[in-house]
Formats: sequence, structure tokens, C-alpha cells
Amino acid sequence: MSLAASQIKGPLGGVTVIDLTRVLAGPFCTMMLADLGARVIKVEVPGSGDDSRAYGPFVGGKSAYFISINRGKESLALDLKKPDDRTVFEALLGEADVVVENYRPGTMEKLGYGWDTLHARFPRLIYAAVSGFGHSGPYSTRPAYDLVVQAMGGIMSLTGQPEGPPTRVGSSIGDLTAGMFTAVGISSALYRRQIDGKGFKVDVGMLDSQIALLENAIVRTTISGKPPGPLGTRHPSIAPFDMYRTADSWLVLAAGNDHVFRHLAATLGRPALADDARFATNDSRIVHVEALKAEIEAALLTATTEHWLPIFTAAGIPCGPFNNVAQALADPQVQARNMVVSVTDPRTGELHVAGNPIKTSAFPDPATRAPAPELDEGRTRIRGELGLK
Repeated sequence: MSLAASQIKGPLGGVTVIDLTRVLAGPFCTMMLADLGARVIKVEVPGSGDDSRAYGPFVGGKSAYFISINRGKESLALDLKKPDDRTVFEALLGEADVVVENYRPGTMEKLGYGWDTLHARFPRLIYAAVSGFGHSGPYSTRPAYDLVVQAMGGIMSLTGQPEGPPTRVGSSIGDLTAGMFTAVGISSALYRRQIDGKGFKVDVGMLDSQIALLENAIVRTTISGKPPGPLGTRHPSIAPFDMYRTADSWLVLAAGNDHVFRHLAATLGRPALADDARFATNDSRIVHVEALKAEIEAALLTATTEHWLPIFTAAGIPCGPFNNVAQALADPQVQARNMVVSVTDPRTGELHVAGNPIKTSAFPDPATRAPAPELDEGRTRIRGELGLK
């Protein structure tokens, strides 16, 4: 027998993923694959399961953190050091398209399931590994968490207010971006296998992923010889491109070229700003960025954010409010794009989690998602599909 073919619910329908990951980077990757239609079988440690099952907040005795990253998956508890469970795992590998792990490098080799071994036995299997520092280099065997790679990767040096203390980016981008890059790597491997029939190894490091996010900070550093520091909310190379005070709160304005700035100045009722030598070009606006901000805020402080936003929107000027998380979730654009979806779990009831930002013309984007599995709840079904008692 074999694993039952999954119903085609997305572009990855028919793809089976064996998920050995835990906590965040790996589970975020496999959740993306599940949202795109893959069948994800989460192999967990018997008794305790994924570490994040113990992370709050808890609803009905179940981790909402775990649910938010593991919705739509199946769970099978296996101890890969026990012969019987290894038999089940190897049967899974023989049917799967992808195996994903986020152990410290060398762990899979110790279990007898390293890339070289698996590729020899299952040449079509795609092997994806996401770890703190990747599978090569002097740090490869070190453990890492999001905060470690944010600090090491330079992203924290660009975050926060000038002269302020080091500031972590508010979401776990060290984990999340590594998970996204791993999902992209897996998708590329699936495409390549269609051509040559062979799987390959995808190796993603969290630190590498942080370096990849540094954007123009890399060229600014290598050209000037001086690393940039935090600038609060403003852009290092474009002005005006910042958060500005209004009479009651804040809003963002962004003028990417001289034409948009001239239009912005007129909309503010300060057309002379565009003719001021200090602000006539983007380069001069960067030099005099603090003076420019003072001029813009002098105008904005005469009215509320609610007053200004429709004016800038009607004028076609890039703008936006400063939202907290609750306000962002309630935004009509977010709602219209189905970016808040519901998960109904027997223990927790209905919970709301982030939707899938990848919209396609070929498949629907449902407003509900399957719940996260209880530990080992798929044992009987999966073993039966594999022809095991």
C-alpha cells in the first residue's frame, strides 16, 4: 500500500512532506507548503512532541502558538532510535517527496538518516535542512535562536532609534525568513526533479537569511567603509520617507522621486517647499532631512490623521496610518485579502490566525483552515496507508 494521494487543494497538491521540524523556522516552512496544498506529516517526539506545544498562550489547554504554525498538518509520534519506529519512518521516506529537518547539523547522520545515506536509498527524495548556521562553515555545529542571528546578522544594528540600545525586530524574522527561503528552495527542487527525476539537498542557514535581508546596507557599507546605524522609521536613501506626527497620532508618507515630492508639497499646502534649494532634489532632501521633517510636521500638526489620509490617498501619494496589531487585522484591505483566517479546533474552539499571502488564479483561498493535530493523532491512519499494523 502507499500513502493516500491528497486531494488537490493547491499547486503542491499530491506532494507529501515528512516534517521533522520543531518550534518555528521549520514548522513555518512546512505550514507554507501545507497552505499551498502539500500533505504534511509531522513526525514528533513521543510523549512531548514539538517543543512549541508547551508555549503559551493556551486555550482549552492547547498551545495557540503551536496551532498558529502547525495548522493543517498531521502528527505521527516516532522515536527514531527504536527499530519499530525506524521501520515506520523508512516506509514514510519511501513514499514521500520531501523531508524537512531543523536539527543541529550532524544529528541526522548520527541517526543514520543523513543526506548521503538517504539520497543513495531514495534518489527522488528532496532533503531540506534549516539550521542556525547551515551545514558548512566554522559555526555549523552551533545552536542558534532568532535573537542570536538577528544580533549576529547586522539587522539589529539597523533597527531602533539613533543612539538607542540594540533593538530586536518585533517578529522572529531570523526564523521566519529562513523558513521562507527553505520553502522556496524546496519548490525549486520539486521543479528540477520534474526535469531530471532526482532529488537534491536544500541547506538554509538562519544567519545567511539575515545577511540576505540587509538590502542596500551591504553596498552602503562596502562603498563608504562605514556601517550604517539605526534611523528610526526613515529611509536611508529617500526623503521624505518616514513616519510623521499629526495632531492626534502618526502617519507614513513616502515620496520616491522629485515629481511625487512636488505633488506632496502642494497637497500639504506648502508648494514653496519644492522650490526650496534644500529640498529641490532627493539628494539635497537627504542632506536636510531633519529640516524637511520639521516642515512637513508643521503642516500635518494642524489636523488629525483621519483628516489627512483621504487627502493624500486621493492625491495618489503613498501614505498609511500607524497601526497596532489589532488595527492591522481589522484593516479592510487585510480583511478583503483573506489575511485573517479561522481555525476551529475541538479543544480551543475558533481561533484566528494569519492567512496565506500567496494568492493564485488556479485555486481558491479558503477563509478556514484545518486545525493543528493532537500529538500522534494520525498514527492509525498513516500506518494503515503504509500497510503497517
